[in-house]
Amino acid sequence: MSRDRGPAPPAGEDRLIAWLRRRLPGGLIGDDAAVLPRQAWAVTTDAQIAGVHLPADLDPAWAARRLLAVNLSDLAAMGAVPAYAFLALAAPADYDHRRFLDALHRAAARHGIELAGGDLARQPHLTAVLTLLGRRSRGGRWLRRGGARPGDGLWLGGTVGEAALGLELLGRGARLAGRTIHLPPGLRLSDRLARAARRAVRRQLAPSPQLALGRWLAGETRRGGAIDLSDGLARDLYRLCRESDAGAVVRSERLPLARDAVELAARLDREPYEMALFGGEDYVLLFSLPADVVPPAAFGCRRIGEIQGGRRVELIEDGARRRLPDRGWDHLDGEQNG
Repeated sequence: MSRDRGPAPPAGEDRLIAWLRRRLPGGLIGDDAAVLPRQAWAVTTDAQIAGVHLPADLDPAWAARRLLAVNLSDLAAMGAVPAYAFLALAAPADYDHRRFLDALHRAAARHGIELAGGDLARQPHLTAVLTLLGRRSRGGRWLRRGGARPGDGLWLGGTVGEAALGLELLGRGARLAGRTIHLPPGLRLSDRLARAARRAVRRQLAPSPQLALGRWLAGETRRGGAIDLSDGLARDLYRLCRESDAGAVVRSERLPLARDAVELAARLDREPYEMALFGGEDYVLLFSLPADVVPPAAFGCRRIGEIQGGRRVELIEDGARRRLPDRGWDHLDGEQNG
């Protein structure tokens, strides 16, 4: 008789955060954003660093919009309504600060966000850090990673794997010129797959945070857990399960992969399900709902499995059931691990 040992120990980043939580017992750390006392505001912060999160030569306007988008995705995972932003921008002396700031202001204004302050500094390579404050939606609840319960359905808010394909293409030489995405030299694709490749690069550089879905979950459901996918479906599912003290089952045939992306992955000699499970930076919501609750079709969500008792996270593939590896991006190790 085998003994369920639960999820593997967390990777470097998660291990450090667990250490920090033991020393800061206030309960503010552990979700995509911290809900401040009195429950009115959620706060999140995220960094974008040239050569780590962004191509070193990325247009400042694209860099600014991506910085905002990844922060907004954290607020979407809380069901928050974004309100204020604070920016710390460190960049080379010849950086086009005004182009960056103008793009950030315009993108923020579309979400009703006011840029309320920050800091400027000079350094050899771009480092941009944004802090966002979001309000609790009127009549809604805060979404939490710890809200999943056995018997819940497990849902994804959109397709996965395309952003990882976009990163692969950038690594092979895909580049931006203005708003035009140029594919790697020598890569021969049909018109259909070339469009899919450009969509993948756009998914990597210009994610679309699911704020409307987050607000629906916060306002129209009574329970369920949520997290945004930044470090890979498997890695972030483990985080959801650890906070909920639960396990999960993912059914591989239900994973939402774009058909053209599957073909494109094959052309790049990459396994599409590997990219979907472990690639990361999809910035769609992973969430649980009671079994009888279904999101509106307009959101394009897909049920991919169930939350289960115990703490084992499993994948069912071709009828076989096995442990899903806790793999994905780790911000301290700088690589996939698990």
